[in-house]
Formats: sequence, structure tokens, C-alpha cells
Amino acid sequence: MSYGCIVDQAVCDLGRRTGLPDLASHIADRFPTLGWEADLAPDYSLSAIRYLPVIPDPRKVLCVATNYREPGDDGAARPEYPLVFSRFGISQTGHEEPLPKPEVSEKFDYEGELAVIIGKTGRRIAEAEAMTYVAGYSCFNDGSVRDWQKHSSQFTPGKNFARTAGFGPWMVTSDELPDPGALDLVTRVNGETRQRNNTSRMIFPIAWLISYFSQFTVLEPGDVIVTGTPSGFGSSRQPPEFLKIGDTVEIEIERVGTLRNVVADESQNQDNFR
Repeated sequence: MSYGCIVDQAVCDLGRRTGLPDLASHIADRFPTLGWEADLAPDYSLSAIRYLPVIPDPRKVLCVATNYREPGDDGAARPEYPLVFSRFGISQTGHEEPLPKPEVSEKFDYEGELAVIIGKTGRRIAEAEAMTYVAGYSCFNDGSVRDWQKHSSQFTPGKNFARTAGFGPWMVTSDELPDPGALDLVTRVNGETRQRNNTSRMIFPIAWLISYFSQFTVLEPGDVIVTGTPSGFGSSRQPPEFLKIGDTVEIEIERVGTLRNVVADESQNQDNFR
């Protein structure tokens, strides 16, 4: 396994060139000079690789529930604080990898979200300085097992089944996307649009979230903040529409890319849990 960067629709193997073990280490070592990699010669075609999650083993994945204003609710009062939960690294999978549908549930759901990857260590970060801590952005499918999520007021079980969250296809560095505050986000299931909104309609914007999280924990290079989802996820629909084996889920975010995964039979994908 290695990590790389996209150069002319091909991949440069950064792990081989730098000797650093993973993207989080690369970010820690090279931030804020990310972007020089685009001058390197490519090593592989995109068709020759398999994708890992952007950060395969993050120390922290900090997530926010919902977090978008929908049409007609612009005048609604903002809650004082967001609903926050965390995911484990093992709950992630890469672009074009199977999303195993848990055998113990028929309520496997999708949530299209923008992921923020932290670039340098910070504690009690001022909101005005928060965006200087960002290494880049990616797409995230916060795959949720709704009945297990609702076992109690704590979301942990329903958010951490193995490989149920797609994360990718890649990280777009912050120098290429200096303003993430006006990006269209669309989720499609089998080509049908299920979610559509714009990051300008976040209730708690990215800088606020970074500052808030840094009040209670030290943010470190490679940490991931998953910024919440619009309405339209399966359990919010009437009637509810949950994922089935064979469904294709796509999360497309303007100027970031499209994350694609196919829902698979968990019993036939045990190798993905190793």
C-alpha cells in the first residue's frame, strides 16, 4: 500500500519518493507547502490502482449530524451547538470499494457530506484563524445503520460498522479550493438524486466547527471533520428508502470530485474487514 497524487489523470507514488508511510504523515511533514507534488512525473494510470480511504487510519474522525438549512427554514433559529459523534478508522472504505450492508439490519442509510482534513496541530483555535489549519477536502458517505444508531441516545454503534463509510476519491488541497463555502453537494442512488444542497447553507460553517472541536481536543494532521448532511437521506424520506445490495451510491461535491461505492453483501466481503 502507498499514497500518491493525481498528475495529468495519472498517479504519482509519493510514498516511494518520500519514504513517509501515509498521507497523514506526508501532510504533517509538508504542510503548508502541499501542492509541489504536481510537478512530479506520474507512475500509474488511475485504472491501475485501488483506492484506500483518503486517511486510512486517522486518529480522530469527528462528525456533525445534519447541519444544513433547507428551503423555507432560513428564518429558523440556529441551535446553540451541533450534535457531535465520532467514527473509528475501520468504519471507512475507499472510492470504488464495496460498502458492506450489515447482515443484522435492513436500515442501512447514506449521507453525503464534505470532509475536512486537518493540516497542522492546533488547540483552542480562533474561528478567524481556523481555515489556515486545513490541508484539504474530500467527499464522505456517512453510512449509517439506523436501527443500531437508535438503540440509545448515543450514535456510536450505528456509525461504526466495518467499511460502511465511503471516503474519497481523493483530497483536494486547500490551495486549490480556497473557498469551500459555496459548493454544490449532490447524493445519487442508482442515478436518482436523493440529496442536493450547497455548503453555503451549513448551519455551523467549517471555520466554526474547527474552532469548536479544538476547544475540547487537540486537532492533529490527518484528523478528519465530517461536516454534516442535507435532508434527503433514506430515513428522512416518506416512505423511508434504505440501501439494498447492488445499489450504487454517488456523492458528488463541486470542485472536489465524485465518490462512488456499490452496496455489497457483507457475508461475501469478509476480506474487506482485515
